[in-house]
Amino acid sequence: MPHAPNRVCLARLLGRGAAILTVGLIVALVAGFFIYAGRVKSYDAPSDARADAIVVLTGGAQRIDEALQLMTLGRGRRMLISGVNEQTTREELVRLNPAYAPLFACCIDLDYMARNTIGNAIRARSWVRDNAFGSIIIVTSNYHMPRTLLELGHAMPGVEKIPYAVSAGSIDTDQWWRNGATLHVLMSEYVKYLAAFARTRFEKDPERASTARILGKPVKAIVEPQAR
Repeated sequence: MPHAPNRVCLARLLGRGAAILTVGLIVALVAGFFIYAGRVKSYDAPSDARADAIVVLTGGAQRIDEALQLMTLGRGRRMLISGVNEQTTREELVRLNPAYAPLFACCIDLDYMARNTIGNAIRARSWVRDNAFGSIIIVTSNYHMPRTLLELGHAMPGVEKIPYAVSAGSIDTDQWWRNGATLHVLMSEYVKYLAAFARTRFEKDPERASTARILGKPVKAIVEPQAR
């Protein structure tokens, strides 16, 4: 029995070490969330945004409205709407946005294949390569922008990406701690961002990774291009 005290001491040390690591991890996660929330708050919609093309991710009518306005101002030559529902036709989009009918007739492509942010990045990369674009304006909600930039940056690191953040009226990112719904959205996005960050550290190409095959199931052709 002479070794029993040593074993007890070792168990206590290991227990204390595990507790310290746990507390440290919690502190790091909480601090990371505050940094993440601050980054979301810092994104805006730059009035001088200009690039070869515009990529807008579906998820709210306001995103498409903002992107269409940018196109009207000549801030990009073509636009990709990524993640369009397979039941939504070009004609329906024109009906919902009649003032922009000429743009839909000449300069807007629809992606029906993406079902998540990984898919958005993969489809946007194919579209950018096919059109030889060197820069894009990215239009999505401000709370979604960090993960979007991470995924698109991983998929096409050589392309300049200009964030154009849209603020959803129901999501107050300026005072997120006062609104339970906003806090829930930010925390959910933060967890997804951490998962995407960890995944992209080990993944060379999202299009060939098992994650993309599992989460991004094809529905239609990659992009429905409009005649130029």
